[in-house]
Amino acid sequence: MEVDQFAADWTYPGEGSRLPLIDESSALGPQPPKDRLIAVLDQVEMRVERLRRDTVRIEEERDSLLSTLDSVKHSDLLNDVTECDKDDIMRYAERILARAMTVEVAVRTDRDSQQEEALHQVNMYIDQLVVSVQEDAVVAHTRCQMYMNACTSQPDPSTGTDKNFETAILGCTLDDQKRVKKRLQGLLDYFAKLNVTTCS
Repeated sequence: MEVDQFAADWTYPGEGSRLPLIDESSALGPQPPKDRLIAVLDQVEMRVERLRRDTVRIEEERDSLLSTLDSVKHSDLLNDVTECDKDDIMRYAERILARAMTVEVAVRTDRDSQQEEALHQVNMYIDQLVVSVQEDAVVAHTRCQMYMNACTSQPDPSTGTDKNFETAILGCTLDDQKRVKKRLQGLLDYFAKLNVTTCS
């Protein structure tokens, strides 16, 4: 069994090489069969992880596009155009939205029961944070920064770390930790647009 030349005509995006195939009919090569098979599996594993990263990036890009479309449909600028132009713009946005909804991407994360519970707690903390923005944006921003401090190795020295949130986030999978960090960064960017500062 020998690693054949490279598979078909398909190349992985950004890669100059193709994935190798196993030629069952080949005679013995310089390496033991186990080592050759492990080498192929190592390559496949690297490609799988890259595929997962690319899929997450595409998923985030799709969400960003949907958010932009939603902001266009609710923009104050629509008040400054004629009804006829507004109808044209809304039809255009709906056509793009329908097209965007034909794209389905998802990366599934395997979790045990403890990781599921930890993620539930993290989501509960963030949901409560989002609700509290309407009550007191400054306090909410401070809490958001404390949550972010729990997700990074270089926390903001001007605020502390929420220990309960830190315990919950450490119980999550690595993929979930990355997603939560991006979600918190999105909230911090939102606070920045509102010119909200943390409590002193």
